[in-house]
Amino acid sequence: MNEKKSKIKFNPWDVEGEVNYDKLVKEFGVEPLKNLPKVFMENVLFRRKVVFAHRDIQRILLAARDKKPFVLMTGLMPTGKFHIGHMILAQQFPFWQKLGAKLYIAVADIEAYNARGQSLEESRKIAVEQYILNYIALGLKPKNLDIYFQSNRSSNAEKSNAYYRLQNLFARYSTFNEFKAVYGEITPGKMISALLQASDMYHPQLKEFEGQVPTLIPVGIDQDPHIRIARDMANRIKDFKFTPISSTYNLFIPGLGRGKMSASNPSSYIAMTDSPKEVERKIKKYAFSGGQPTVEEHRKKGGNPDIDVSFQYLKMFFEPDDKKLKKLEEDYKSGKLLTGELKQYTIDKISQFLEKHQKNREKAKKMLDKFLVN
Repeated sequence: MNEKKSKIKFNPWDVEGEVNYDKLVKEFGVEPLKNLPKVFMENVLFRRKVVFAHRDIQRILLAARDKKPFVLMTGLMPTGKFHIGHMILAQQFPFWQKLGAKLYIAVADIEAYNARGQSLEESRKIAVEQYILNYIALGLKPKNLDIYFQSNRSSNAEKSNAYYRLQNLFARYSTFNEFKAVYGEITPGKMISALLQASDMYHPQLKEFEGQVPTLIPVGIDQDPHIRIARDMANRIKDFKFTPISSTYNLFIPGLGRGKMSASNPSSYIAMTDSPKEVERKIKKYAFSGGQPTVEEHRKKGGNPDIDVSFQYLKMFFEPDDKKLKKLEEDYKSGKLLTGELKQYTIDKISQFLEKHQKNREKAKKMLDKFLVN
């Protein structure tokens, strides 16, 4: 038991081992998502509880219902290839835009510089070619959108100064011990990163931007420490009156080997630029199976879709038909559907999706100027 516990790591920078979501919901003080408006059931991520928990989402739902201003704020780390794991956030962008949100998307090039030693120029190239183009191809609209780089917040000096000033003011309302309690191991670089992220989360509410409006941050639950410490600092700061940020939390997307997807390990993910042959090779070679060792055993005992990576990808992204997904699940559990058949079905669905997406990505290249206005 102790050996198993020692293999579990869980913090904003490192996740290893099995994740107990029920335990995290209680430990972090978030709430399960339930009783959402009907429009949310039209979205696979909410309907299938891939986005499963929240903190203070009610004020966001009220703003959307009453057609009042609200903000969705998120960020991207401009390192590595954009893969299907990144879609879990990107597919929420057009959904929230349709509900009336203004989107703020921060490119964390300062964090990439400090944590990875990556130049600002390289970060910009990756952000545009790997992330922003894919966001556009997935439905992001230029209206009510602010994409910015941490190293160069705005060409408007008043806005830029307000953003960096907030970061420095936040530093007064936190202590080293609090950072250590929230993050565990802490370094000056991580503290600076957390302060800048807090400014990212709250600066849309400054008068130079939107003013005091409800703000939603969608994240994986491993990122909740950033949310908590930002909320604590914003609650204490005397210079401004902020509405506490709201947040939603999504499940982790398993890597092909069922571990964490890593941009540094191409065999752990499907990239949005992968060819059908590459998708087939990766799924057949690397996708963790919930099936039995032999066909005979599988026919007799059936498979486990809860640990089967191919089934999880279908559930989270690639099979929108609930009845079809249920049939696949039942057939796999009964042994009627073999692992190889499930993998081939998944290969076909992903390849069809990527063929359309890659065409949209080419179209997006002609639209970039509309999105990079700062």
